[in-house]
Amino acid sequence: MKKDIHPADYRQVIFDDSTSGKRFLIGSTITTSKTAKWEDGKEYPVFNVEISSASHPFYTGTSKTIDTAGRVEKFKTRASKVSKKTAKKK
Repeated sequence: MKKDIHPADYRQVIFDDSTSGKRFLIGSTITTSKTAKWEDGKEYPVFNVEISSASHPFYTGTSKTIDTAGRVEKFKTRASKVSKKTAKKK
């Protein structure tokens, strides 16, 4: 590997997928304040992610509704308002 091509803060980081519960140890420069132990017994910085290759429908082949921000409820509210308006016009 070539010397001096990585940034100074490049290190191993645990990426924790909150949807699937899987964890990945990957080299990164991401800033994080939490740490956790990995399978080798060493402490590493931890970064939480909502979607990774372990939970994304493209990689898993399954369809899931991941609603962390209330998007489904907002859509249902908008859809019910539109259906009420179209029902009044008829």
